[in-house]
Amino acid sequence: MQGQASHSPLPAIDSRLPAPSLIKTLPDKVPVSIAGRDAVAGAAGGMTSVLLGQPFDLLKVRLQTTNSSNVLRVVKDVWVHEGPLAFYKGAAIPFLGVGLSVSIQFSVFHSCRQAFEGLNSQKRRAYGNRLSGGQAYLAGGAAGVANSIISGPVEHIRTRLQLQPHGAAKLYAGPLDCIRQIVRQAGLPGLFKAYPVAVAREFQAYGCYFAAFEASIRSLGQLRGKERKEMSALEVVPCGALAGIAFWVGSYPIDVVKSKLQADGFGVDARYRNVWAAVVDTWHRGGMRGFWRGLSPTLVRTSLSSAGCFAMVEQVRKLI
Repeated sequence: MQGQASHSPLPAIDSRLPAPSLIKTLPDKVPVSIAGRDAVAGAAGGMTSVLLGQPFDLLKVRLQTTNSSNVLRVVKDVWVHEGPLAFYKGAAIPFLGVGLSVSIQFSVFHSCRQAFEGLNSQKRRAYGNRLSGGQAYLAGGAAGVANSIISGPVEHIRTRLQLQPHGAAKLYAGPLDCIRQIVRQAGLPGLFKAYPVAVAREFQAYGCYFAAFEASIRSLGQLRGKERKEMSALEVVPCGALAGIAFWVGSYPIDVVKSKLQADGFGVDARYRNVWAAVVDTWHRGGMRGFWRGLSPTLVRTSLSSAGCFAMVEQVRKLI
C-alpha cells in the first residue's frame, strides 16, 4: 500500500520476565540493614577483644583490689599457685556477654552517628555532615549507657570470679554458681551492684573510646589519601589501639572505685557504705596513685584487644 512504511517484526516478549524498568531496580543481593550489620560486626569484635584481653583484665582487677603494685609478682603468683589457665578465670560469661554488649555499643553508636550526620547535613556545617569530636563523644557515651545493662552484671560476676581464692577455699563453682549465690544474698538487684558507678564509667569511657577512634581513623585516612572503606585491617589496628588507650586513661579512676564496690560484700558484710567511702579508702591507701594502680597492664591489654576489636568490626562491616 502506498505511503505505508515497512517495519521489521518485533521480537516476542517473554511474559515471564519482569518489565525492563523493574530489572534495573533489582539489587544484586538483598542488603543487610545497617543496624544488623553493626550488631554482627560488634559481636565478632567483642569476642575477639575478650580472647586477646582477658589475661590482662585479670591482672588489672587483682592490682586494683589489693595493695600490690608489682605486676610481675602478681603474674608469678597466678602462674605458680593457680596455673596458666587461671588467666582466663571468669572468661566464659564475658566471652558471651561482651560479644552481646559490643554488638549493642556499635549499633547504638552508629544509630546516633546517623542522627548527628543528618543534623549536620540540615544545618550545612562547614565540615560537611561528618561528626565533630563532641558529637562522637556523645554518641559513644550513649552507646556506653546502653551497653551498661549487659556490662554491669557481667563485670560484677567476672570481678568476683577473678578475685576468689584458689583450691579448697574457692567460693564459686563457676559463673552460674556465682550468679546463684549473689541472687541468694541480695536478690536480682544484687547482680547490678555499683550500677550507677558502672553507668558513669561506661559513658565516660566509651565517649573517649569512639571519639578517639573516629578522630584517628579520619586523620590517618587524610594522611594516606584514602576513604575509610578503603583502609585495610592493618591500617585500622593503630586507630583501635589509640581508642583503647583513650578509653582507660579517660575513665580509670572511676573503674577503680567500681571494682572495689563490685568486689565488696552485701548488707552487713559490706565494707563500703557508699561510693564516697570507696573513694576515701582508695585515697587513704595510696593517694592519687591509688586511683591508677594496675593501669600499665591495662594499657597493654587494651592496645591489643581494642586493635583486634576495631579491625574485626571494620572488616566484617565491609563483608556484610
